[in-house]
Amino acid sequence: MLHPIAEANETSPFGSLTPNEFYSRHSVSHSSKFITNPRGLKLFTQWWVPLPPKKPIGFIAVVHGYTADASWTVQLTSVLFASSGFATCAIDHQGHGLSDGLKAHIPDINPVVDDCISFFDTFRATHAPDLPAFLYSESLGGAIALYITLRQKGAWDGLVLNGAMCGVSAKFKPPWPLEHLLPLAAAVIPTWKVGFTRGSIPDVSYKEEWKRKLVLASPTRYTERPRAATAREFLRVSQDLRGRFEEVNVPFLIVHGSEDKVCDPECAEDLYKRAASKDKTIKIYEGMWHQMVGEPQESCDLVFGDVLEWFKVRAHSRTSGGDGARAATIAGHA
Repeated sequence: MLHPIAEANETSPFGSLTPNEFYSRHSVSHSSKFITNPRGLKLFTQWWVPLPPKKPIGFIAVVHGYTADASWTVQLTSVLFASSGFATCAIDHQGHGLSDGLKAHIPDINPVVDDCISFFDTFRATHAPDLPAFLYSESLGGAIALYITLRQKGAWDGLVLNGAMCGVSAKFKPPWPLEHLLPLAAAVIPTWKVGFTRGSIPDVSYKEEWKRKLVLASPTRYTERPRAATAREFLRVSQDLRGRFEEVNVPFLIVHGSEDKVCDPECAEDLYKRAASKDKTIKIYEGMWHQMVGEPQESCDLVFGDVLEWFKVRAHSRTSGGDGARAATIAGHA
């Protein structure tokens, strides 16, 4: 099955179609609404469900990454899941997409985790109470999804980590003095747009140029430098999670590009080796970058074909009462 990004162009994820025409083409329905969190922020949520006569075989909660949102390229992956039989939902984190908050500012990851748990639980209870439940995450979303499973032990049937932020790549960190001055900068001027990273995230994430242009065409995307307190929190989260890998005990699939210059593939391999999960699989795709939706179509379809197969096997296993595929393999060239 082709990933729907094949139908996009440089300015629109829907290509020449309207959103409704696009959803109809893929036999899914789409709905959205704003919710208000305990901090008074209005957060944008949306969901995609396969149209009748197809009935959902599972539920997938999508967790987007830093500077992204659920309405652009991430939405195309959500449509892929829904058209493949999964009730799928997503939320724009604070300061991202259409949600309230200072743009792309996450000085504390914990309220964001709270927001995700609250919305995902509500959606699941309303739309998919008896279905196998999974998390799909990208980049920073991987860290958020890991925290969700650590808090909600036994509540999820599986987790996919795509280019997950288990650790920030040394290739993307600032020179040594700047990294160690970051806590001071975050404490004094937390919203200062510090030159924390080396290079633009889209430039080192999306291999195909037209897809970089598509990403930058998003009207809600943040393209400036990370704020000091946000950058400090990302480093803290990476260190905290690496100290808790042995606590991870949810079935998971890691898909990661070997040439990822944003999130370190070695950290993903460390998670795989140390996690307590009995059902765990890691696939490192040779030569691919951070955002594998940004690869040439054949490579993109390969990765997301693997992801869909992993979800489907475990969804059918849950509903049929089986134990699933207890895989524990590293694939160097997937």
